[in-house]
Amino acid sequence: MFGETRSTLPPHRTPGQQGPGHGRSVAATLARDRLGVWSVTAFVLAQVAPLTVAAGVLPTFWAVTGITDAPIVFATVAVVLALFSVGYLGLARQITHAGGIYPLIAHGLGKPAGAGTGLVAWGTYQCLHIGAYGMLGPATATLVTDLTGRTVPWWVCALGWWALVGILGVRDVGLSGRVLAVLSAAEILLLLTLSLIGLTHPAGGVIDTSTLNPTHLVAPGIGAALVIAVLGYVGFEGAPVLGEETRNPGRTVPAATYTALAVMGCVYVLISWAMATHYGPTHLTTTATEQGPGMLLGLPGGLLTRVGQALFVTSLFAAALAFHNAVNRITFTLARDHLLPNSLATTGRRGAAPWTASLTHSTLALVVITGYAISGTDPVVHLFFVLGSTGGLGVLLLLTGVSLAVTTHHTRTHALHRAALPAAVTVTLVVMSRLALTGFASLLGVDPDALIGWMLPAGYLLLAALGVTLASRLRKRQPDAYNNLGTPPTTTATPTSAGGR
Repeated sequence: MFGETRSTLPPHRTPGQQGPGHGRSVAATLARDRLGVWSVTAFVLAQVAPLTVAAGVLPTFWAVTGITDAPIVFATVAVVLALFSVGYLGLARQITHAGGIYPLIAHGLGKPAGAGTGLVAWGTYQCLHIGAYGMLGPATATLVTDLTGRTVPWWVCALGWWALVGILGVRDVGLSGRVLAVLSAAEILLLLTLSLIGLTHPAGGVIDTSTLNPTHLVAPGIGAALVIAVLGYVGFEGAPVLGEETRNPGRTVPAATYTALAVMGCVYVLISWAMATHYGPTHLTTTATEQGPGMLLGLPGGLLTRVGQALFVTSLFAAALAFHNAVNRITFTLARDHLLPNSLATTGRRGAAPWTASLTHSTLALVVITGYAISGTDPVVHLFFVLGSTGGLGVLLLLTGVSLAVTTHHTRTHALHRAALPAAVTVTLVVMSRLALTGFASLLGVDPDALIGWMLPAGYLLLAALGVTLASRLRKRQPDAYNNLGTPPTTTATPTSAGGR
């Protein structure tokens, strides 16, 4: 159905160089100059899925922590992430690489650490991509039932969206960017509208500002609140993954990241304040526990509620598509760097998208969806929430690692004045990571000794160990390839047909 092609080799590989155990060469780069600032911003916003966060993470925040001060907590996290981005994007400007975080860690902490991080990133974004179908299917089925009165199995709806994600995943990345731009704009517009409704219909007739008080940041349980708030920003770090496909990545990637982060921070503060004002701070925990996503989507009533339900579905679809694109590119670069089979570094004739990586991940998602459908397991709890939480934990660990890499980079280059800020951010992220790890079982709602509570985080440790092992093997068998691990390619992708239709 889709033709298989390969791009030119990067300059550090000689023509015809083979990967270990594979009789074929690898692709050099993805297609250049396909994305501008707004397209990359749309990808980032789609990964974050602001409407899904407002409908899902915010009620969870109130229900789990009992803390009503979500606006100031989300604002604080946005500031911390903005400070993190200074060092993160500064190093990313020097290393334009579709691997995203792992090339930066390879540069700052060494190639074995980079390889380990690469596989952790692969597992992280795979969880976020596949987990999205666990809510996307049921949410679509509910919407269909509400509109038509007919009952449709969740997995039928999930497979429909899965097919669309798979088709877009092998096409020109610019097409996905345009689709995500429209969906993200609709999400933001709806959230602004709902914020206005909430603020103009306050509980008791008075707008409450107590949830904006920064002194409440020292309240008991604030650690768990900060960790849950971080989950609301998962995906903001994704712009560097698209660096090889952007126009002027040194400007586009930072501009898109800061723009998306500013939009997210403002929208989260506004919508959480509006919901707290509408329902009243004293009723937030009870309402969040009882209504869940309906707390937001039921706010306007009438036709706008239906619009909200539809956009909630498209928000989940946008997240699935964005994470699918992200994991495709991470897989492509790991294969290009000879850590994964070279066949996964094959690009498509149309748009030089990571063709085989996309099909591989679509197949994996199909297997998981089918497995859940056959088993009858609740997809919302055991697919969406469990994998989503695991992916969120993975992102937090990745951010901590890259912040340490930035600090080490500045220390090694004797730019100590530049190391102070990332060092402080690293300490903050280490504390958040520790809180997330120790509270992971509680977040999943299981006993602290439950197998799943430690098995999923341990999976990241196993992936990291596997990456280090693969890097060590590469160092012995292909020292030149090892030396270039995480190195940005400098050639432009020029796809040429290698068979197929």
